[in-house]
Amino acid sequence: MSAKWLYLVGSKGNKWRFVVSVVILLFVIGCQQRGVGADRPTLPVNEAIGEAELDRQLKINRDTLLKGTSEQIRIDAATVMLFGEAPLAREILLEALKQSENIAARTAVCKALSQARGKKETIGKKEDFIQPLLDILTTEEDSARARLAAEATLIFKYEQIQKQLEEVAAGSSLPIKARLNAIDALKLQPDKRAVFKLMNLLDDSEEQVVTASEKALESLGIPVSKDAKARKEIREGLERRGKEEFLTYWRIRQELQKQMSGLKDELDRWQRMYLAALGKIYDGISDDAEKGKFLAEHLGSSEAIVRLWSLEKVSQWRKSTRPKLPAELGPILVDLISDEDRGVRLKTAKLLSLMGELNSAERLLEQLEIEEDDEVKTELFSALGGACHYAFLPDSRIKIAKEIKKQTLEWAVKYLFEQEAKKSQKGAEVIRKLLEQDGLTAEEVDRYLGLLSERYKEERERGGEALRGELLSAMAGLCAQSVYKAESAKRFSALFEEALRDEADLVREAAVDGVIYIDKASALRILREFVRDRSVIVRKKIIELSGEVGGQADLVWLWGKIGSNAESEPAWQSMLKIFKRSEAAILSEWIGKFDSPTTKGKLSEEQKVSVLEIAEARAEGENKIEMRDAVRKKLANFYRKAGEFERAAEYLGMLREVAQTEEEKEWILANLLDVYLKWPNVTAAVRLVDNCLLQKDLDPNSVIVRSIDDYLMAPPAGTDHNAVLKALTKIKSPEDRPKWQEQLKEWTDRFGQAEASDRPEEAGD
Repeated sequence: MSAKWLYLVGSKGNKWRFVVSVVILLFVIGCQQRGVGADRPTLPVNEAIGEAELDRQLKINRDTLLKGTSEQIRIDAATVMLFGEAPLAREILLEALKQSENIAARTAVCKALSQARGKKETIGKKEDFIQPLLDILTTEEDSARARLAAEATLIFKYEQIQKQLEEVAAGSSLPIKARLNAIDALKLQPDKRAVFKLMNLLDDSEEQVVTASEKALESLGIPVSKDAKARKEIREGLERRGKEEFLTYWRIRQELQKQMSGLKDELDRWQRMYLAALGKIYDGISDDAEKGKFLAEHLGSSEAIVRLWSLEKVSQWRKSTRPKLPAELGPILVDLISDEDRGVRLKTAKLLSLMGELNSAERLLEQLEIEEDDEVKTELFSALGGACHYAFLPDSRIKIAKEIKKQTLEWAVKYLFEQEAKKSQKGAEVIRKLLEQDGLTAEEVDRYLGLLSERYKEERERGGEALRGELLSAMAGLCAQSVYKAESAKRFSALFEEALRDEADLVREAAVDGVIYIDKASALRILREFVRDRSVIVRKKIIELSGEVGGQADLVWLWGKIGSNAESEPAWQSMLKIFKRSEAAILSEWIGKFDSPTTKGKLSEEQKVSVLEIAEARAEGENKIEMRDAVRKKLANFYRKAGEFERAAEYLGMLREVAQTEEEKEWILANLLDVYLKWPNVTAAVRLVDNCLLQKDLDPNSVIVRSIDDYLMAPPAGTDHNAVLKALTKIKSPEDRPKWQEQLKEWTDRFGQAEASDRPEEAGD
C-alpha cells in the first residue's frame, strides 16, 4: 500500500467522519425531541431494590433507562448511574445487563460502558460488570448485540477477563454461537495474548471456530498459514514486538479496518445499484432467445458478482415453467465449474446438480480432483453423481466413458465413509443412483451393496439417527428401482426387519419402505404388528399398503381407526379397496355391521353407499340374487332420502322387474310413486297410476292413494300440486272405478279444482 494511497484514504476519511458525525448529531437531537425508534418494554427490577429505597432522582434515572424515548437518553441515564456513588444505581445497571426482555436498556448500559473509556472519570468497582458482560457473550444469539457486550469489555485490562474469555472461546461443550461471540471479543482486545489465543484456535476441531479465528486474524493483519513452521515464525515475530510497538501496530490496523470497512460499504452500495440496473434490463427483455444471449454475455463478465447474478437468473429460469434454457448457455455453465472465484464455483456446482442433461461429467470429475474448498468439492461430487446417472439412462443422448462412472462410484465410497453425516448421505445417494443402471459386474455390485450395509452398521454402533435413516432410504431405493433389485433385497432384507424395532422414527420409517419395496404381501404380514407405531408416517404407510394388498383380516384393525383421528379417511379408503377385492359374503357381513346400532354415527350415509355399490356389483357377478336385491333396496332408500330421485327411480325400477310377492310390489309402487311426485316427474307418476287403475279400483287404503295423499298434504318445494291434480283428473280410467273417482273429487275439493280444458299430455317433467 503506497503512502500516497494512505494519504488519500486518510484525508477522505476525515471528511467522511465529519459528515457522519453531523448526521449522527442531528439524528440524536431528532430522537430526543420526537422519541423516534424508542423501545418501551419494561424491565423487572430486582426485588431487593424496593421503591422506598430509591430517591427521587434515582427513580427518574431508572425509569429513563428502562423506558426512555430515545437511545441517547437511555445511554445518558445509564452513564449518570455508572459514575454515581449510590449502591442501588449499580444494582439497577447490573440488573439491566442480566435481563433479556428489555434489549434497549441492556444496549444502553453496554454503550455507556464503552463510552466510559474516553472519559476522565473512573468507574468505581468496575469488575462488577465482568460476569454480566461475559454472560451476554455466552447466551446472546444476535451477533450485533453480542458485539456491544464485547466492546464493553474493553474497559477492563485483558488479564481481568483473559481466563474466562479464553475458556468460552475454546469451550468445545459450549454452543457454537457463544464461542463465536468470544472470538469476536478477542479480536477487539489490544493485547498480544488475545492474538495468540486466536492463533491457537486455528487448530480447533470445529470448522466454524477455525473460520472465525482466521477472519479475526486477517482483520488484524496477522497472516494465516496452515503450515506449522510458518505459523511458528509469525508467532515468534509478534512475541519480539514490545508492548508499545504492538499497541501502535494494533491501533493502525483498527483505523485501517474502519476505513476499509467504509470503502467496502460504498463498493457494496454501487454494486447493488449496478445489479438492480441489470435486473431491470433483463426483466424488460421479452424474447427468451434474447434473454439467453444477455445471460451468456454476463456469465462471462470479468466481475464475480455479475457472474453470480447471472447464475442466479439461470437457476430461476431452470426452476420455472418457462421453456428450456437456450442451448448456448450449457457450455458456458460447464466452463464455470473451474472459475477462479470460489462463490461462482459453488453456485455453478449447485446449479449443475439440477441439470444432469448437460454433458458435464468429465469436467466435474477433473475439477473434483483438484478442488481445495471442502464445500465446493462436496457440491461438485453431488453434481457429478447426477450427471453420470443421466448419461447412462437408456434414452440419454449423452455418452461418457464407463471409466468416469467407476471413478464416480469410488468417490462415492470415499464420501460414504466420511464422518460428517451430510457427506456420507451424499455418497450413499450417488451409489443408489448409479446402481439403478446396468453395467457393473456381479462382484462390483456385491461390493457396493456390502459397503452400504457396512456403513449403516458402523453408524448404528455410533448411534447417529438421521444418517441411519438416510442410509436405509438409499438401500430401500435400490430395492424399489434398480437393475439389481434382487441382489439388493437379498442383502438388505434382514437389516430392514431389524430396523423396524429401532427407537428412531426416521429409521423405522425407512425400514418400512424397504420391506414394502421387497415384497408387499410379505411386508404386510410383518407390518401388521406395527399398526399402532408411534410414528404417524409408519402408520400411514401400513394403512396404504393394506389398501393395496390387504384382505379380510385387515378390515378389522382398519375399522378400529374409522372416525377416531386423522387416519380415519385413509383407513376408510383402504377398506374400500379391500372391499372391491372381497367376495359377496364378506361384503354382506360388513354391511350388516354398518347397520348395527353400535356403529351408528361412525360412518356417513355416503360412505355406506360406496360399500353398497361395491356389494351390488359383486352380488351380481356371483349371481347372489337375494343379496343383490336387498342391496338395491337399501340404495333406493338412500337416494330417495337424499333427494337423488332419478337414481332412486332407477333402482326401484330394477326391483319392480324382479318383485315376486304382492307385498314387495306394493312397497315398490308406493315408493316409486313418491319418487316421481317429489322429483317431480308428473308424466311418469300419472302413467304409474293409470297402469294401476287398469288392474283394479284404488280405495283410500291403497298404497297409491296414500302416497298421493301424503304428497298433496305437504308438497315439497319446487313441485306444483295443482299440475299433479290436473294430470290425475285427466286419467281415462275404466267406468267401474268408483272409489278412485270419489277420491279424486275429495282431493279437488280440498286442494283445488282442476280445469277441464287441460289435457293429460300437457302435464310433464
